Amino acid sequence: MASLNVGNLGDYLREQRRTAQLSLRQLADAAGVSNPYLSQIERGLRKPSAEVLQQVAKALRISAETLYVRAGILDETEREELETRAVVLADPSINERQKQVLLQIYDSFRKENAAEAAAAAATAAAQTGAAETTGATGAGVTADAGATETPAGAPAAAAERPADAPDA
Repeated sequence: MASLNVGNLGDYLREQRRTAQLSLRQLADAAGVSNPYLSQIERGLRKPSAEVLQQVAKALRISAETLYVRAGILDETEREELETRAVVLADPSINERQKQVLLQIYDSFRKENAAEAAAAAATAAAQTGAAETTGATGAGVTADAGATETPAGAPAAAAERPADAPDA
């Protein structure tokens, strides 16, 4: 049988099992899977389902999300988000309404940061594309380099005032 790309998962499971001082048979019994099946997972011969990984994680008392990442079911950023959510939801010192508000704020920050990252990437791509089209001589530069841009909502006269002019 050809080895699947789950050797990392198998090695990790074996290490966790040994750290927990459990035999293969004990872990299989605790997780509700067969001994041969668990052995095949540890040797990288089988790719377990998310349900099996969840059962094994529970038996080992480790994060199921960590096993999902190792098995290639979940990517690292998704795991971090899930763990953050789990910590908030498990906190007994805050009530359910507070938990939901915290998660809404967390989601809004993640969306805001993702939008900013996308905008920065688009700007960088546009600048790279513009630099490539103008060449090293800077032929694409506009002639009116002395023009100042007025901030949104500011009166146009404020942008034209000399720096040493007194404020009105």
